[in-house]
Amino acid sequence: MTSKVYVALRVRATPERAFQVFVEEIGSWWRASPLFQTTPRAPGELAFEPGEGGRLTETLAGGKVFEIGRITAWEPPRRLQFTWRQANFPLDLHTEVEVRFEAVGEETRVSVEHRGYHQVPAESAARHRFPDAVLLARLGDYWRAQLASLRTAVA
Repeated sequence: MTSKVYVALRVRATPERAFQVFVEEIGSWWRASPLFQTTPRAPGELAFEPGEGGRLTETLAGGKVFEIGRITAWEPPRRLQFTWRQANFPLDLHTEVEVRFEAVGEETRVSVEHRGYHQVPAESAARHRFPDAVLLARLGDYWRAQLASLRTAVA
């Protein structure tokens, strides 16, 4: 199985602004998905703790905080990389997300590469019984929807 998806789109902003909105305002533009849940309960609000080693968390309405991942590369305004753990992953499993922000004229290409789904066991609930190709196609759709929401927030 190819274990990664890659999606990209352009936003009308500088790389600095796109990076800022992605990191500092993720709680306002991120959209929950029943297929790729980050907590076992109703969705909360996502937030990054800036800097390498910082956490990506989701805080529920009652105040409980779930750690989704850790920042492994922090290179504003060009690159952000972090580990990713879904609620239904085995406890010791993390995948990896890399986000790049590249100036293209007066716009910025925001690209996401999500790697490591080959580690998710075939019997895991995280696969939703999808064959590999379907699972990765749905993951690509998920990230396209997130980037479309980011594009709206940046504008």
